[in-house]
Amino acid sequence: MAQRDGRARGELAAPGQISQLLRAWRDGDSDAPQRLIPLVYPELHRLAQQRVKHERAGNSLQPTAVVHEAYLRLVGAGVNWQDRAHFFAVAAQTMRRILVDHARTRLAKKREGGQHLSLLVTIEASEPRGVELLDLDAALTRLAEADPERARVVELRFFGGLTIEETAEALGRSTATVKRDWTFAKAFLHRELEGAAP
Repeated sequence: MAQRDGRARGELAAPGQISQLLRAWRDGDSDAPQRLIPLVYPELHRLAQQRVKHERAGNSLQPTAVVHEAYLRLVGAGVNWQDRAHFFAVAAQTMRRILVDHARTRLAKKREGGQHLSLLVTIEASEPRGVELLDLDAALTRLAEADPERARVVELRFFGGLTIEETAEALGRSTATVKRDWTFAKAFLHRELEGAAP
C-alpha cells in the first residue's frame, strides 16, 4: 500500500466520500477497499507517526509498517462499516493492538537485558514523561473494566489521534460529555501510572 499523495489533514477527502466507499465495501463492492486506500492512508500514517515517534531510540517499528499491518487487519476484519468516524475508531483499536503486541514481543526478547519500550504521553502533567506502553495498556484495560465509555474516549484520543469533536462523532455523544470523560480518564490514568512507576 503506497501513499498516493502528501495531502495535509485539512486537505483530506471529504468525510462523505470515505463514508460512501465504506458503505460500498460493507455492501460487497470488492474494489472499495482499494479505492479507499488513497483517501485514508495520509490520516492513518499521521496517526502511526504520532504513536511511533514517542518510542525510545532503536525501536524497529516504523509508521509505514504500522499502517500496512493495521490496514490488512481492517480489510480482514469483516466489520459492518458505518461511516468515516466508525472506520477511524476501529483503526485506533487496531493500532493500539499492533503497538502493544510489538511492545510485548520486544520486551520478551529484551527481558534479560532489562530494556523496555517507552512511550511519551501527556496524561495530567504539563510536560511529557516516559511511560511504559504496556503499563499504559494495562491501566487503560482497568479503566475499560470500570468504565468502558471513558476508555473508548482515551483509545480514540490517544491511539486514534482524534479531536474531541471527532471522538464525539465516533461515539455519537456530545462534545461536552466527551470533554468531561477525557478529563476524568486522564486523572484515572495518571493515578494508575503513578502507581506503576518504579
